[in-house]
Amino acid sequence: QAQLVESGGGLVQAGGSLRLSCAASGRTSSIYAMGWFRQAPGKERELVAAINWSGGTIYYADSVKGRFTISGDNAQKTVFLQMGNLKPEDTAVYYCAGRGSYMIIKAASAWEYWGQGTQVTVSS
Repeated sequence: QAQLVESGGGLVQAGGSLRLSCAASGRTSSIYAMGWFRQAPGKERELVAAINWSGGTIYYADSVKGRFTISGDNAQKTVFLQMGNLKPEDTAVYYCAGRGSYMIIKAASAWEYWGQGTQVTVSS
């Protein structure tokens, strides 16, 4: 089994920036794609950004395009989410996720590995 650990959440004012980090350990060879989901109170968990290790395919949700940047290191099995121009609606718990397939799927149920989550709060 692989384990994922996130870091970097916190409180920031609207318009500010945060960088989230996620490191995988354990059986990392089983991870072919990594991504970031978020879940706000009363809402479903949604895929924000993802990257795979086959050609570096990248996905962004429309709501974060142009503001967030995902990057990662296949050898280290680490992934980062640089978040800029943050808005109050970005407030959520952000989860790092890993998948045993190169295909990026938006459904949370398709991802096998999860971090514990890190809170991001954007004040207006």
